[in-house]
Amino acid sequence: MELRVPMAAARFAVHRLLAPAVLVLAFDGCHSALAQSTNQSSQSSDQSGSPSAQTVHERTGPYSSRTIRHIKVPVESSASQELTQAEDAIQKQDYSSAEPLLHKVLDHDPANYVAWFDLGFVENALGKLDDSIAAYRKSVATKPDVFESNLNLGLQLAKTNQPDAERFLRAATKLKPSSQAAEGQSRAWLSLAHAMEKSKPEEALAAYRQAATVQPKDAEPHLSAGLLLENENQLADAEQEYKQALALDPKASDALTGLANIYMRGRRFREAEEFLRKLVALRPDQGAGHIQLGRVLAAEGKNEEAIPELQAGAKLSPQDVSAQRELADLYTAAGKNNLAESAHRALIAASPSDAELHRGLGQALMRQKKFPEAQNEFFTAVKLKPDFGEAYGDLAFTANENKNYPLTIKALDARAKFLPEIAVTYFLRASAYDHLREYKPAAANYHLFLNSANGKYPDQEWQARHRLIAIEPRK
Repeated sequence: MELRVPMAAARFAVHRLLAPAVLVLAFDGCHSALAQSTNQSSQSSDQSGSPSAQTVHERTGPYSSRTIRHIKVPVESSASQELTQAEDAIQKQDYSSAEPLLHKVLDHDPANYVAWFDLGFVENALGKLDDSIAAYRKSVATKPDVFESNLNLGLQLAKTNQPDAERFLRAATKLKPSSQAAEGQSRAWLSLAHAMEKSKPEEALAAYRQAATVQPKDAEPHLSAGLLLENENQLADAEQEYKQALALDPKASDALTGLANIYMRGRRFREAEEFLRKLVALRPDQGAGHIQLGRVLAAEGKNEEAIPELQAGAKLSPQDVSAQRELADLYTAAGKNNLAESAHRALIAASPSDAELHRGLGQALMRQKKFPEAQNEFFTAVKLKPDFGEAYGDLAFTANENKNYPLTIKALDARAKFLPEIAVTYFLRASAYDHLREYKPAAANYHLFLNSANGKYPDQEWQARHRLIAIEPRK
C-alpha cells in the first residue's frame, strides 16, 4: 500500500478585526475631533485618542486567544450621543442600524477618526469590504498614529492581497496599543508576518520571531514559524520551532501534527508514531489523527495496530474516501480478505468506474481462490484502464488458474506493452503454450524463464527443465 504523507493542517487562523465597543465621545462646541477636544482628567491623552473596542476574543492562531479592552469617554454633545447609539447597535450586532448613525456623525464631523474606525468595522460586518477599507483609510489619514486603525486597515488589505497591506501592518508594529500593549504588539507582528509569507518568507520569519520576543510565553509565533519553515522545506528548523511551541503549550495539537508530518516526510516513522499517539490521545474525536497514525503504523509494518486506527478515522471522517481505500488495501495486506472484499465492494458501489478499485476487489477475491470472480474484476479493470499493466498481470494469473490459456497469453502480451517482462511472466506464458501444445513458443519462454530466474524459483525451475526435456526435439 502506498504511504500517503499527510499534509500539514492550515494552522494560521485569519486575524479578526479589532471591534468597537460602547464609546462615548467628548466634543467641543465645534464638534472637533476627539483627540483635540477631550478635557477629562480621569483619562490619559493616549486613551482618549484611540478607537475603543468591546471585549473581543480574537484568535491569532488555533491555540491563542487575545482580549482587547478600551476606554469610555463621557458624553458632552448631541453628536457624541449619535455615536454612542451607533456603538450600542454594534454591541448588539445590529450593524444595519449602526451604519446610518455613523454616516450622520461623519456628515457633521468628517475628521472624526473614531467614527471612521467604527464604520470600517460595520462595513466589514455587512460584507462591504471595499467600503470597510475606504473607511479605515479615512481613519488612518485623519489620525495616522493609532495602532488599532493601522492594524485593521492592514488586515482588510491583506484579505484582498493588496500590496500596501504590509505598509499599514508594519506601521502598527511601531505604534502603541491603547491597552495590553504586549498582546497587541505581538498580534501586529503576527499579522505582518502572515501577510509577507508568500512574497517575503525570510522577512515573515523575522516578524514571527519579533512576535515571540514580545510574547515569549506564547506558542503561536513558533507554530506559525514552524509552518512557514515546513512549507519552505527547512524541516530541521521547522522541527525546532514546533518543539518550542510544544514546550510552551503541551496541548498544542498543531505542533504535534507538524512534528508528525516532518517525521513522516523524513520516513522517521517511530518518531511520527510517538507524536501521533499524543495527538490522538489529546483529540480522540478527530478522524485525521487516527488516519495518519494508521498510515504510520502501516508503514512500520504494524498492520494489526494500523487497522483499528484507520477504522476509527474512517468512522469519524466518512467523507475521507482515501482513508476508506487505504483501509481496504490494508485488509488485503493483512490477509483479512473477506473484509477487503466487503470494503472494496462498498467503494465500487460509489465509484463503479474506478479501475484501481476493481483491481483491489479482484486481488481480495483471488486470495480467497475465487478465481472466476477475480478474473471478471481484473477484466473490468483493464477495460476501464487499457494501459493498466499490473492488472493485466493479475488477469493472466487468474486466467491461468481458470485454465483459460489463450486469455493468459493475451493478458501477458498486453502487460508486456506497459511493463518489463519478469521471470514469472515468462513461466506463465511458457506453461500456457505448453498446455495448448504449442511447444516451440513454450520452449522459448521456458528458456527465457531459466535465464532470468537465477535460482529464485527452484520448483518452477525444476519443472521448466523437465518440460524442456519432454518437448524439445533431441539433437
